[in-house]
Amino acid sequence: MREPSVSPESETGGFLAPFGVFVEPELLQLALTHRSWAYENGGSPHNERLEFLGDSILGQAVTVKLFVEHPDLSEGELSRRRAALVSSVALAEVARGIGVGNQLLLGVGEERSGGREKESLLADAVEAIIGAVYLSNDPQVAATFVLQLIEPLLADPERFTLSLDPKTTVQEEADARGIARPAYDIVGSGPDHDRRFHAAVELDGIRGKGTGISKKAAEIAAARELVAQLRNQGKLKHRKSR
Repeated sequence: MREPSVSPESETGGFLAPFGVFVEPELLQLALTHRSWAYENGGSPHNERLEFLGDSILGQAVTVKLFVEHPDLSEGELSRRRAALVSSVALAEVARGIGVGNQLLLGVGEERSGGREKESLLADAVEAIIGAVYLSNDPQVAATFVLQLIEPLLADPERFTLSLDPKTTVQEEADARGIARPAYDIVGSGPDHDRRFHAAVELDGIRGKGTGISKKAAEIAAARELVAQLRNQGKLKHRKSR
């Protein structure tokens, strides 16, 4: 059985250095251990319990921040904003931003299927890391760490005005223009054990492209790029009422 060593000061755990937070090496290793690796290594512990803990800490820290900083917002709007910050899409964005994917301990099958880029797996790892930070320090340190993680998300002014699902946003944009909802062109490539899908979608003369390990993931990536281009060009027409 492999015995990887992980610590915040090492190359593996160095992604935590910018946050100035200490994590017990054993807990950090556990937070980065996916159940696929654990299964292939004699059923050793994995990160799902830490994920459960981190999910609660994340939700509380985000809820308190939104409640305190936005006294004018309704309960419904606060809930929507919290959802935008703690969704798998958002947490996967956080994970990619600090390089969590490269640090994960994955089983052979998960590695071959592109596990380091899977949004759900990345999001789970971020929650597990939050849990490890909590157990290594105290509640306030963990809450501060959470707020540091989501700071880049809060800096995006459009995050709370667009649908959490970019495919839904594309549909809404088509409806706002009174045109047919666009179809996705999808092409697969690569061997069965390392299959990749490439999707493209076009709206209002703007084309978005994306790649993923499944057709759905590729479509979401293409829709996200299309929405980003529409936004950057000032062509977004639809806004949900809040």
